[in-house]
Amino acid sequence: MLGYAGRNNTLRDHQPPVRCNRGMQKKTWEDKGLPYAGELAEQNFRDLLTILQWNYEHDIGFYRCTSQSFVPWNSQYNIESLPNIDTIREIAEQCGEFIQDHDMRLSFHPDYFVKPASTTRSTREKARKSLENHGSWLDLMGLPQTNEYPINIHIGGHYGDKASTADRFIEFMKTVSSSVADRLVIENDDSPNLWSVTELVESISTVTDCPITFDYHHHSFSTDGTTYREAFALAADTWGVCPVTHYSEPAILHAENADRPQTHASYVDHVPSWLHTQADVMIECDGKELAVNQVQTTT
Repeated sequence: MLGYAGRNNTLRDHQPPVRCNRGMQKKTWEDKGLPYAGELAEQNFRDLLTILQWNYEHDIGFYRCTSQSFVPWNSQYNIESLPNIDTIREIAEQCGEFIQDHDMRLSFHPDYFVKPASTTRSTREKARKSLENHGSWLDLMGLPQTNEYPINIHIGGHYGDKASTADRFIEFMKTVSSSVADRLVIENDDSPNLWSVTELVESISTVTDCPITFDYHHHSFSTDGTTYREAFALAADTWGVCPVTHYSEPAILHAENADRPQTHASYVDHVPSWLHTQADVMIECDGKELAVNQVQTTT
């Protein structure tokens, strides 16, 4: 199946907008606290259900929900502390039931500040807290603790010593709950200095059983001597369910202005058939659901 991440352009233009990232500034959080955070979280869950329903109606079975402000300021409290948690749980369960009833797939991709292999203990602890929050959101929806519903991250650096970094990540995996550990997947990077598919498989996955998300565009910058198909096969073998892949095309090939060759194009021309038939593909571009529709109509 094909999917997209975050904003739904079509629904975002509705009045009122349908979106899952209602958040607030620090001052607002300090002034309004848990009650307002609960209001925003409830609306985000409601709109997630609307987006899922829209996706199903348009043959889009894969969706990556935004991590930013989905449950605002959740780093400061346990989600069960929200005054309207019973209402939120009811809506969340509706989301989970809809996903499972229609054989859809939901994922999260926490931001780059989530660095579980950092050399700094406080940074690792912040990463653990963020990931546990993501796990709690999926638990609230009643979704099984498997990487059918993945939490996708990057290792976050090499810190001058990849072997030690791998060891820290492996130790980190022992500190998280099954809500996180059974859903966590890691992705190859878009730099030859960071983590290739081969390195992730050999240094991380073989020890932790953590699946590898193959990012097609990133592989251009971290081939480690493997072809696209070879790297995909290595990554796919780490999954116990249908593997997830990310697909995008460079902006410079679409004559779009870009400061870096890693920058994604707004749309994609196609998804390789061998990739589409062997994996669930997350199309990463600003076109979002419009890009998925374009691929569907031209395939």
